[in-house]
Amino acid sequence: MKNHLFAIVLFVVLIDGYANSIKTDIFISATEIISDDFKKVDSSELTPPIIEEILKQYPTSKLAGVYKNDKNQFKLIMVLKSGTRRTVYIDSYGRWFKLK
Repeated sequence: MKNHLFAIVLFVVLIDGYANSIKTDIFISATEIISDDFKKVDSSELTPPIIEEILKQYPTSKLAGVYKNDKNQFKLIMVLKSGTRRTVYIDSYGRWFKLK
């Protein structure tokens, strides 16, 4: 009976260690996304799908800044009609995303 209990405890400890290593890998991946450097670029680099999405989602806003990273993802600084600034992220295909 003690051998079975020891085997169960050992199994649980090993599984828990494996699960924690997976969590660490996911955290590192999310950190890598956040640490991607966005460099200021001209608005002429925006693709037609991005422009279409901006006009659809922010029709009364103004574009205050455009930044791009090496993954062709854009960070846009939008000035809303109320004067509030909002930072949004979009890829070159016009798909919105959030950094974690």
